[in-house]
Amino acid sequence: MSKGTVLVVGSNAKRIEIQGGGTGPTGQYLNELVVPVMALLDAGYGIAFATPTGSKPFIDPVSDHAVHFDDDESAHRKAQQFFATHPSMNNVATLRSILDGGLDEYLGFFTPGGQAPVVDLMQDADLGKTLRHFHQSKKPTALLCHGPIATASAMSKAKEFRAALIAGDEPRAADAAKGWQYAGYRMTVYSASEEKPIEDNVLHGKMYFHMPEALTIAGATVETGPDFAPHVVEDRELITGQNPKSDHPIAAKLISAIERVAADNAKQELASATK
Repeated sequence: MSKGTVLVVGSNAKRIEIQGGGTGPTGQYLNELVVPVMALLDAGYGIAFATPTGSKPFIDPVSDHAVHFDDDESAHRKAQQFFATHPSMNNVATLRSILDGGLDEYLGFFTPGGQAPVVDLMQDADLGKTLRHFHQSKKPTALLCHGPIATASAMSKAKEFRAALIAGDEPRAADAAKGWQYAGYRMTVYSASEEKPIEDNVLHGKMYFHMPEALTIAGATVETGPDFAPHVVEDRELITGQNPKSDHPIAAKLISAIERVAADNAKQELASATK
């Protein structure tokens, strides 16, 4: 029997804007999606998987290599098979349908990275409503690598915030971010120095903004660790991981947070029953 359901939200983006015009290829990182999902399933939780359009995310080919699984070819093949065939990865709902069905049943939230969330999720109104619910309810909310930028969707002016970042207008971006639910939170995200190899070798161009810069402008306290080393920051209900190497640690932190909240709720219910 499932302990309850965790909402996993993915992106549908396949291209990302680069400076000077045009776009470069992007998507979600395979390990960042499947490693936490498999850990949640192994811990006894069910998964509800949603994207803005209701179609499966595109896996960035850059991520589809054993190097992201500690050079373990068997683990890589297992991840590929899981993404291709497991029901949790193929029963994909729209974010709108998730909202329409109500959010109270979900114990926690997770969004993986790859650059894709920078394109759609950070300005998606349905995701914004979803994150505001999890924030108000103090439910564990985990986002990995580029995923933390999706918290911008909770802003009342998320689209304006992103447009101002692309325009290089920091004052306008800061103004659009006023009232952001996560202002003052400690968090981590993919660093500008980690981004450079992707810009040089995959995008062949520079992104309009980097994630630490954007979240700092919005009001977060961004803490990045050494490049390409596991790094997870937990502040209140928010759990953020810096990079692909943070896949296992963020899964462990999310599971621990969900179980801690469940234990606290059980204690409160017992105390109320014995009064």
